[in-house]
Amino acid sequence: MRILVLGAGGVGGYFGGRLVEQGADVTFLVREHRKQQLEQEGLVIHSVHGDLTLEPRVTTSRDEAEPFDLILFSTKAYHLKGAMKDVKPFVGENTVILPLLNGVAHIPELQREFGKDKVIGGLCFIETTLNEQGHIIQTSKGHYVRFGEFGNGDTERIRAIEEALSGTKASFVRSSHIEQDIWHKYLYITTIAGVTTLMRAPLGPIRDSENGYEYIRGVFQEGAAIMMAHGAPLDPEIVAQHMATMEKTGYTMKASMLRDMEKGLAIEGSHLHGYLLDLAKEHKMEAPLLEVIYRNLQIYEIMQQE
Repeated sequence: MRILVLGAGGVGGYFGGRLVEQGADVTFLVREHRKQQLEQEGLVIHSVHGDLTLEPRVTTSRDEAEPFDLILFSTKAYHLKGAMKDVKPFVGENTVILPLLNGVAHIPELQREFGKDKVIGGLCFIETTLNEQGHIIQTSKGHYVRFGEFGNGDTERIRAIEEALSGTKASFVRSSHIEQDIWHKYLYITTIAGVTTLMRAPLGPIRDSENGYEYIRGVFQEGAAIMMAHGAPLDPEIVAQHMATMEKTGYTMKASMLRDMEKGLAIEGSHLHGYLLDLAKEHKMEAPLLEVIYRNLQIYEIMQQE
C-alpha cells in the first residue's frame, strides 16, 4: 500500500517515521523548506520509545503527482484548506483519506472536498514538538492512532489499511466505534488544552492547586453537556473516565496548544473551543468556563497580530 503523509512535523513525522521504520511505502508531502531540511539532515526522532533517523522519501505540491492508496492528514486545522488544495493531485479513484486532526469540524470539510466515501475516521494521541533543528521530540508514553469506517463497517479497504499500518513501534488500532472515539478525544483535548493555556502552566500544578481538580471536572462537564445536546455518541461515564486519565497524566504534561503559544505560533482555538461554543449557541446553552478559555485564546491571537 502506498501511503502519503501530509507534513513531516510532530504528528506526521513521528507516525510516518514509525511506518518507514517498519518498512512501509511512505512518502511525505512537505513544503520546500522542510524538504531541504529533511534532505540535509534526515527525519530525526528523539523518543522515549527509541530514537530514529531516516532518509525519507519526500515530495512537494510542485512535483509530479500520482494517486496514493492512503493519505494521512496530519496538518493543523488552520492549514487544512491549503493542505486539501495541495493534496488534490494525489487523490485517485480508490484513495482513502485518514484525518488525524483534533476536533470534528474538519470532517465535513474533507467529505465535501473529496467525497464522503473517501474519508474514514481517525485520531491520534501523542505529545510531540519540533526543536530548532527540525527534529521531532516525543516525550511521553502515549503514541497511538485509532482509525475506522464511519458506521463501523468491516470493509475490505479497512482490513487492508489495518494490515498496512500494523507492526510498528507506535500503536495503530482499528476501532469499531471511531465516531465515539473522535468525540471523546475532542472533549479531552479541548479541556486539557483549555485549562493549560488559560493558566499558562503544565497540568500538574493546575490539578494540584486549590479547587484545581474541581475546575478541570467543571470544564469536562460543560463540554460534555454541549456535545450530548448536539447528539454526539458520548459514553455516559466519559467525564469520570477522562478524570481518571487526567489524574494519571504526568505532572509536567503540556497540551500542544500551550507549547505552540510559548513559541508564538498559530493555534487551533477556533477549530476546537470556538466550534464547541458555536454548538452551545445553537442549542441555547450557557458555557461560562469555555467562554473564558476561548476569550483567552482570542486575546493571544490578537496580540500575535500586533
